[in-house]
Amino acid sequence: MIKADLHIHSHYSSDGEFKIIDIINKCLAQNIDTFSLTDHNSVKGVQEAADGAQQAGIRFIPGIEIDCNHEGVNLHLLGYHIDWKSYDFLLLEEDIASKVMNSFSAMIDNLHRLGFTIEANAVLDQANGKLPSGELIAEVMLNSDIYASPLLSPYMKGGKRSDMPYINFYLDYFAQGKPAFVPIQYMSFRHAVEMIKDNGGIPIVAHPGLNLKGREQIAEKLLDNGAKGLEVFNNYHQSNQISYFASLVQRQKAIMTCGSDFHGKTKPLINIGQFNFEGQFEDYLKESIYLHLYNNNSSLSFELT
Repeated sequence: MIKADLHIHSHYSSDGEFKIIDIINKCLAQNIDTFSLTDHNSVKGVQEAADGAQQAGIRFIPGIEIDCNHEGVNLHLLGYHIDWKSYDFLLLEEDIASKVMNSFSAMIDNLHRLGFTIEANAVLDQANGKLPSGELIAEVMLNSDIYASPLLSPYMKGGKRSDMPYINFYLDYFAQGKPAFVPIQYMSFRHAVEMIKDNGGIPIVAHPGLNLKGREQIAEKLLDNGAKGLEVFNNYHQSNQISYFASLVQRQKAIMTCGSDFHGKTKPLINIGQFNFEGQFEDYLKESIYLHLYNNNSSLSFELT
């Protein structure tokens, strides 16, 4: 199996846990030979990761994961080989931070309306300067008796959603369309594509089967609207989704990528270098990663539009 992981989050992501050096050591422990740091709307860790990868003798692809929206659907767009020193990404991070903070009180209010007990200041104290997230709210509630509630039972030990309680709580309550969801006006998908391209990068749609579940055909429109490829292999796609996205990528002569979406404690069952994979697509995946993404070389055996 290929030893690459192109979707990893560090503590520079609001819901990430580990420092860059810890991530590099985890890559070494898993015999990963190529990785990318793709923090949420942030490039703060890219230089550190590039330096650390060079010292460790691992291939590194600079990256980012940008929140965006396409026709009312919230998406995540990965940008590889970006110029991470560009001022555009500093402005992006500041813009997203402002929007998240402006939405935080509504998130808390929505939980109160649903019957939960949680203090906003307790979450902000736990955030310790980072952006408060739905996962962090869950962590605070689940680790303090003062917020105990029957509503939290599914996420407690032995509960049906207790395998990854923080992210599961987020998906159940704060994901788009869920009861505590607070809409944020993210940039358009097309704008995100252009930002990545304008800074020398390659835009790839992250985990399309997660954001487009039941509407997977939208992925073809995303490719038609500027995305250069899809993250086909991850921990969210089932076999039928992998086959669909892989076939779509090959038909469109686009890029195929893989990634764990590692975060740490918010997704404890997800480890670096581990994702759902089907071997019949390995040659195409290798060509995508090593000839195009890593070397940033457009002269492939298949043409990229």
